[in-house]
Amino acid sequence: MEFLQNISLKPFNTFGLDVSARYFCRVSTLEELFAALNHAQELQTEVLVLGGGSNVLFTKDFNGLILKNELKSIEKIGEDEDFVYLKAGAGEVWHEFVLHCLAQNLAGVENLALIPGSVGASPMQNIGAYGVEIKEVFHELTAVHRKEGYQQVFNKSECLFGYRESVFKNKYKDQFVITSVTYRLRKKPELKIEYGAIRLELEKQLVEQPTIQAVARAVMAIRSAKLPNPAEIGNAGSFFKNPSIDNRHFLQLQNEFSSIVGYSNADGTVKLAAGWLIEQCGFKGFRNGDAGVHQKQALVLVNYGSAVGSELLQLSIDIRKAVQDKFGVTLTTEVNII
Repeated sequence: MEFLQNISLKPFNTFGLDVSARYFCRVSTLEELFAALNHAQELQTEVLVLGGGSNVLFTKDFNGLILKNELKSIEKIGEDEDFVYLKAGAGEVWHEFVLHCLAQNLAGVENLALIPGSVGASPMQNIGAYGVEIKEVFHELTAVHRKEGYQQVFNKSECLFGYRESVFKNKYKDQFVITSVTYRLRKKPELKIEYGAIRLELEKQLVEQPTIQAVARAVMAIRSAKLPNPAEIGNAGSFFKNPSIDNRHFLQLQNEFSSIVGYSNADGTVKLAAGWLIEQCGFKGFRNGDAGVHQKQALVLVNYGSAVGSELLQLSIDIRKAVQDKFGVTLTTEVNII
């Protein structure tokens, strides 16, 4: 393991922002992880763990240690009549893990195909798409306490999953490094194809009897059509969460904006489409220099080349203010701002 200094982070964040880290190292074993955390304590410097770098907006240089999590492995650790339990290293690329499950004919993550990022970020963010969230296939994870160095196993209830939330973004923020995640995959699929345009895409592809592989192909086609490839245009996927409001507020907005889209939540609130709100405020396709909003998906902020993080942050602030002023709805960011 090598500790580097004053390293550009442009290759390590999907916005493609050219900021630097004072210290940088890659860890591919637990021993290297422990050594890196010990070194950070010796340096008395903060640590930022990066997986795929797909959910972070750097607004300045990072004056600490960037720890690139490259712990990789996928192994079957259990099986029963209905499920197979797969344990994956936190540094595995999430989409590669999905493809592994598809190849083994294991169901549950097909709707989450092509989501950027790493396995370790999946429970932290409780990633979700097209009617499925990680908590539905999550079994447990193992993490290392950053300062005290012990390993701890967290089960599903201990993770306190919410909408794009977990205990690791709140109570235990910056306290643990996730090292592995175990998923419970179904042997017999329970397909979810009613959300979004999945059914329409399956029909377009002339699929009459959907399989998990067909659903994944449909999801990938939909995502590829409306979301920019970070390798071509810098972005971090959805920048904002879909907000929820009380039913009374929704009915008021519905009277004023007849085309507003809302989905009922179990708690009686209504979830709105943040992309629709942003589009109604005129930001879809907006561009100021190299900082902009994608032409096909208003939820996605993009770096067209040489934007800096502060410009993208200001754009997000302008969007939040416009949505608040027009709809009385507060948007919160899904991306971590550093």
